[in-house]
Amino acid sequence: MERTIEQRTMRKVYWRLLPFTGLLYLICYIDRANVGFAALTMRGDLGLSQAAFGLGAGTAFFIGYFILEVPSNVILDKVGARLWIARIMITWGLASGATAFIVGPWSFYLVRFLLGLAEAGFFPGMILFFTYWFPSVHRGRIVAGFMTAIPISIAIGAPVSTTLMELNGVFGLHGWQWMYLMEAAPAVILGIVVLLYLTDRPEQAGWLSADEKAWLGGELARERREVEAVRTYSMWQSMYNPRVLALAVIYFGVAAASVGLVMFLAQIVKELGLSNLMTGYVSSIPYIIGTVGMIVLGHITDRTRERRWNCFVACLIAVFGLALAGYTLGTWVSLVGLSIATVGFYGMKPSFWPMPSLFLTGTAAAAGIAWINAVGNLAGTVTPFVVGWAKDTTGSFAGGLYVLAGFALLSAAVTLLALPNDRKTAVNEAFAGTAAE
Repeated sequence: MERTIEQRTMRKVYWRLLPFTGLLYLICYIDRANVGFAALTMRGDLGLSQAAFGLGAGTAFFIGYFILEVPSNVILDKVGARLWIARIMITWGLASGATAFIVGPWSFYLVRFLLGLAEAGFFPGMILFFTYWFPSVHRGRIVAGFMTAIPISIAIGAPVSTTLMELNGVFGLHGWQWMYLMEAAPAVILGIVVLLYLTDRPEQAGWLSADEKAWLGGELARERREVEAVRTYSMWQSMYNPRVLALAVIYFGVAAASVGLVMFLAQIVKELGLSNLMTGYVSSIPYIIGTVGMIVLGHITDRTRERRWNCFVACLIAVFGLALAGYTLGTWVSLVGLSIATVGFYGMKPSFWPMPSLFLTGTAAAAGIAWINAVGNLAGTVTPFVVGWAKDTTGSFAGGLYVLAGFALLSAAVTLLALPNDRKTAVNEAFAGTAAE
């Protein structure tokens, strides 16, 4: 009977939450990454150098993101996901739309900084939200399903963005202005929908029966007691916990490589001699392959019940792909390298993101998850500028791609050297439980 109620309850929870939250993250990432496609014409219209573009696209955005990441997630834990995710989406939609009205470098930096402030807390907030709804045995799958929105968003966003840019000149607006305005609107609309649709906790879910709410609430309470029986961390202790810091460094390296590529992917692909429209469609290829790679590597890590080595191998895949892309830049083989790299970027995440909640609960989990994501995404303040500077200095993106490969190699090394490998530890026991279902 327990098995039956688990199947019945979790089927409802998956169908209620995964498609909707995945849609929210898809819109979020389109609004974050569309600046890379805007650069195809926006840089020339505004007179931005590659370094200045990288400074605004990455550095300004991620400084704002870093400042509010932890406070935002702690607030979400206090006031509930429904209200706080709605606030995040509405404000980031407004900030993204405001990018259509920038006139030069400083207004570009300001708007990107405000967008970072507005979006801060969305991703770690969703990871935290899943701990309110999904027992540990289900968390690997929900994270993998949710995070397929990243490569899908870029695969969809690439052709959509470049198609919208074909509106250049309509009502006197540049194509990139139309792109920002049209792609910002769904975030604001969905922010309002969140207020009506999302449910904060299982006990508030009118769409679950009484016995389903009782089972799910009891299962989550039992797991929380088991984690807290090992050790309870305060919010501040979670932020300097060695395991949290190691996870932050690993995510820093992967995020540095991933963000650095996203911001310049369209310009790298454009060097194959394609039109702006075709650049958008071809740029989607690596992320379609990355989506498949995430699903396949997520399946492998579940079957093998081994998280550390799968994360390590995925990071090495990213290293190889970026190095190959740099070596073959300007040829179609480089597209193969970029596709391999995205398999590594996204394939490591189903192994990675269930880790914090395996030893952190409550406010400590909120702070720890946000801190890992904040420190990791701080890498976005570095690599877009570095890749842009390398392009300005050498006339080629190759050097920048090699730097990105170095960051992915850092993640691989820390995964191998700093994460526990003893299956008797609480972390690895929980990993095994996650995969066993």
